[in-house]
Amino acid sequence: MKVLVINAGSSSLKYQLYDMTDESVLAAGRVERIGMDTAILTHEPAGKAEVREVSEILDHTTAIRKVLALLVHKEHGVLESIADIQAVGHRVVHGGESFRESAIVTPEVKQEIKRLFDLAPLHNPAHMMGIQAVESNLPGVPQAVVFDTAFHQTMDRNVYLYPIPLALYRRHKIRKYGFHGTSHMYVSRQAAAFLGRPIEEMKIVTCHIGNGASVTAVKGGRSVDTSMGMTPLEGLMMGTRSGDLDPAIVPFAMGKEDLTIGEVSSMLNKHSGLLAICGMGDMREVQDAMENGDANAKLAFEMYEYRLRKYIGAYAAAMNGLDAIVFTAGVGENSWLLRARTCLNLSYLGVEIDPEANLVRSKEARRISTTKSKIDVLVVPTNEELVIARDTYELIKK
Repeated sequence: MKVLVINAGSSSLKYQLYDMTDESVLAAGRVERIGMDTAILTHEPAGKAEVREVSEILDHTTAIRKVLALLVHKEHGVLESIADIQAVGHRVVHGGESFRESAIVTPEVKQEIKRLFDLAPLHNPAHMMGIQAVESNLPGVPQAVVFDTAFHQTMDRNVYLYPIPLALYRRHKIRKYGFHGTSHMYVSRQAAAFLGRPIEEMKIVTCHIGNGASVTAVKGGRSVDTSMGMTPLEGLMMGTRSGDLDPAIVPFAMGKEDLTIGEVSSMLNKHSGLLAICGMGDMREVQDAMENGDANAKLAFEMYEYRLRKYIGAYAAAMNGLDAIVFTAGVGENSWLLRARTCLNLSYLGVEIDPEANLVRSKEARRISTTKSKIDVLVVPTNEELVIARDTYELIKK
């Protein structure tokens, strides 16, 4: 079965085409600047040269049509016919309390995703555009949706509720949902397999550290707590997001600076985090600036690392023990310095890093802790697209 995986944003669309007989990627690519006459389509067919086109792409339907045309292109394609695509899987950020697992797209499922627009106004509407664009271009081809929040639906009530009036939960479903669930699920299972241990017997902290970042406590294969909340703003300090702060700061800043709700939301989501402290939102730039003696970059890095380490310690306490720490995503997989600094101050847990192993760069899962370390520390590359492809394949098979 050939499965096309779609991750639609408001002005972008990423895709991967899988052959599920061996889970190989036949092609991958992205469309950027949708809605403009200078949209960029980058197509990467397996074993062939990359293709880059700049043209007018005003909506997601057109974007999907151009992607499909390249997939069957005589020179750049990887399929004989569009009919070879037997299913399409979509990433959807927010499933609320409605979706504890992936689902086949039906009119009822689409209606529920629309109902959840208020919980993810920047994401769910874009995902719906992706679903509708596929319906227009591939009528009759079954689609599935895989939710970032689904893995965290195993959290207990005392964990996901906030200590605010319960009426707000009953009326508006204000609660912790968590995100990056697909990634946390994948890397925790990969870690258990790598260590040759049943995940049902393990306590793992997974650290998905990218421009957006979250930490999850995985006990017995289930998410029992996670750092992101009702939105992706809660939790760790991130590239441009503030993470945890005193809620009183919001009305205080609004009054002092005469900010609107929209302006303060933009400040916390787009102008905070690393960017607010040192003017750089990319950890690679921050580390380069640190090496050149930038004091603010050093401060931003230290703040970032401290909050990450604090969450790892908190989740070790929440699970009453810890067997493994897993680093993943762009920063987690590539920043040896962040991993080293974080683990250096976890020595009270018995964590001991192998400096040489920590410097190794690889696309494979690897252990970076010493044989003496009481807790295994791993780097596990994430693969959310593969999880979406697998879930879609299993749902369609059934």
